[in-house]
Amino acid sequence: MSHLAPTGKWDARYLGPVPHDSSYYAKCMLGGVLACGITHAGITPLDVAKCNMQVNPAKYKGLTSGLATLIREEGQTGIWKGFGPTFVGYSLQGMFKYGLYEVFKDQYMNLAGEELSNKYKPAIWLAGSASAEVFADIALCPLEMTKVKIQTSPSGTFPTAFGAALAEMSKTKAETRYPFGSLVPLWSRQIPYTMAKFFFFEKIVQVFYTRVFTEPKESYAKTTQLGITFASGYLAGVVCAIVSHPADSVVSLMGKPANKGKSIGTIASETGFAALATKGLGTRVLMIGTLTGFQWWIYDSFKASMGLGTTGGK
Repeated sequence: MSHLAPTGKWDARYLGPVPHDSSYYAKCMLGGVLACGITHAGITPLDVAKCNMQVNPAKYKGLTSGLATLIREEGQTGIWKGFGPTFVGYSLQGMFKYGLYEVFKDQYMNLAGEELSNKYKPAIWLAGSASAEVFADIALCPLEMTKVKIQTSPSGTFPTAFGAALAEMSKTKAETRYPFGSLVPLWSRQIPYTMAKFFFFEKIVQVFYTRVFTEPKESYAKTTQLGITFASGYLAGVVCAIVSHPADSVVSLMGKPANKGKSIGTIASETGFAALATKGLGTRVLMIGTLTGFQWWIYDSFKASMGLGTTGGK
């Protein structure tokens, strides 16, 4: 595949197995919907337990005991609270996160030119992923706020049905700051998380293809390439969980009735950095590692099935 555009100039959009046209970006957006919507919705019980461990650590001491408490008090439906806003919110977030990452990465490489793109590839990964996440979080924020409120409100105090919960958030927006009250903490959690997720994923894939699988990438079977994708995604996810956990704790604590009207700084100083950084971290490492591995695997499987090739390489 030539790296030159039809005009004869070097163009990042022609670096892969197929040209990066609007059809390519649209398919990447759909891949992002599948990757994030399915995986986040599928681990709703882990998310419910994690949020409650952050908000009420005295009652929800660990993952297993937390899930057992929820099932005992609220039945099986208690651990699936927030499934609707999770699925819709993260589908929208995935669409912009993955789709716009491809767009911004190509744009920034073309702005930098061939030589600087090769020299500063990691900086382009970071800039592309951060830019994409800004838009992804605007789409996610109202649904994330609704999800946290559903998951952390004491049983019977807030509607758990998707439509009723959205209506209630809208009705009480003066106190809940719906729909964008959590946008700044969400950005502070998600932008570093996504930068780490994409940077470490691309870096680990690159290491696999330069140190372990040293033949040309195209010579390996799709199953091998997708295995590398999953392993790289899982390892990247572990790093992401640690990087973004303090901000994630703040987002959860903002949904707690006792913290109504308090600033982010006040919540953080009252809780203490050690608690923000460690409470629920083990669960989140397990959750985000698995989640990120599967997200990249679904995304790359979809791309491969569309003939677009897997992400990353030498």
